[in-house]
Amino acid sequence: MEPPICLIESALSELFVKVNETGQITLADRYGLLAAIFDESLTEEELRSLSRIYRSIARKQIEVVDEISSLQE
Repeated sequence: MEPPICLIESALSELFVKVNETGQITLADRYGLLAAIFDESLTEEELRSLSRIYRSIARKQIEVVDEISSLQE
């Protein structure tokens, strides 16, 4: 049996803010969303945030980019 997936506390809210500020979702962000889907301990607010991100992607309000990260060096 595999251990449960646990996100870092506040990781989802930080991701939500970053994606909305930049208007882009990176490869690392998408992996974070994938992990969040499997986290069974998400609050109602976190689930709504996930839904908003997915709706924004579907409506092409957020650009899906193939960059690993949006961090500037």
